[in-house]
Amino acid sequence: MKEQYFYGNGKLLLSSEYFVLDGAKSIALPTKLGQSMHVKYRPSNDPKLYWQSLDTNNKCWFDTTLELWHFNSLDEEVSEESKVLQNILRQARYQNIHFLRDGYDVHVTTKLEFPTNWGLGSSSTLVYNIAQWAYVSPFELSNKTFNGSGYDIACAQSMGPITYQIQSRGPHWETINFNPVFKENLYFVYLNKKQNSRDGIKLYRRMVEDDKDLIIKRLSEITDQLLSALDLGEFEDLIFEHEQIISTALDIPRVKDRVFRDYWGAIKSLGAWGGDFVLVTSNKDEKTTKNYFIEKGHHDILSFDDKGPGWYVILFKQSKSEGGTRIAFFNENDGTICNYHDEINNIDGDLDVNWN
Repeated sequence: MKEQYFYGNGKLLLSSEYFVLDGAKSIALPTKLGQSMHVKYRPSNDPKLYWQSLDTNNKCWFDTTLELWHFNSLDEEVSEESKVLQNILRQARYQNIHFLRDGYDVHVTTKLEFPTNWGLGSSSTLVYNIAQWAYVSPFELSNKTFNGSGYDIACAQSMGPITYQIQSRGPHWETINFNPVFKENLYFVYLNKKQNSRDGIKLYRRMVEDDKDLIIKRLSEITDQLLSALDLGEFEDLIFEHEQIISTALDIPRVKDRVFRDYWGAIKSLGAWGGDFVLVTSNKDEKTTKNYFIEKGHHDILSFDDKGPGWYVILFKQSKSEGGTRIAFFNENDGTICNYHDEINNIDGDLDVNWN
């Protein structure tokens, strides 16, 4: 069997956190940093799955060996990460009974492009990549394993900012042009703490009962207004109102009140409150803005246009005799091309390209 390669983008949720679970319209930003998954096969009379996960420094932070009949662990001690992986693989098998039924040892290597504690989607990109591998719905796989809204799955496969909303017929998302004229005044700051999204969802389900429909309506309106804001002041007013709504509904203090009371701009939590990244605005120069957060111990600060290693879609037009149209992904990080799709013959595989 041919080697396979899969890739999913990371994510940031800009608006309607929590309430996106019940139909609020949200803004979601796919990040240029994501997670790749490389799969190799070797013929075997006793097939097993050998899994290793690499961090940004190519160091292994998780590995496990599973048998392929029930995806039971063959490790002496079964880690929590292994249990999560087993659950995802079993659900993928449930959705596609033919998944990994061949007589091959399977060697999987995943590679994160962002630190594991950044909260940009190490789980969602894994689910998305496994779903592509198993030929199953990534949304169903995510729902059955993590029970989230699915916005992160939409981000994993989107090439730019999106609006995302759960509608009566299922998830709906659209690519949008979110490129504020005041983008040089926007920054993303890591709070040095990873927040568990599942814990945040449990809190939301427990706390929010009253006026949910009215809140969803207003958050959806704020989402549209954020997209059309013409200046920084208008954008900051909307952020303030959004933070007040979530703070009141969940009875959680705003991050600005809790940690950054003396900051001059607006601060908005992204995703589950209490950790990961926040969006901050500033009418001061970049050095002054970054120094404020550095002095408080927050050194991971990204500007709106900060560029990490990313992937670009390349369309190869060939004659029908040469294989038709091919779509590939170029990795600017190492100059490789992979994961093409032949629309004529409906075949996936690796594409060798000579750049000289």
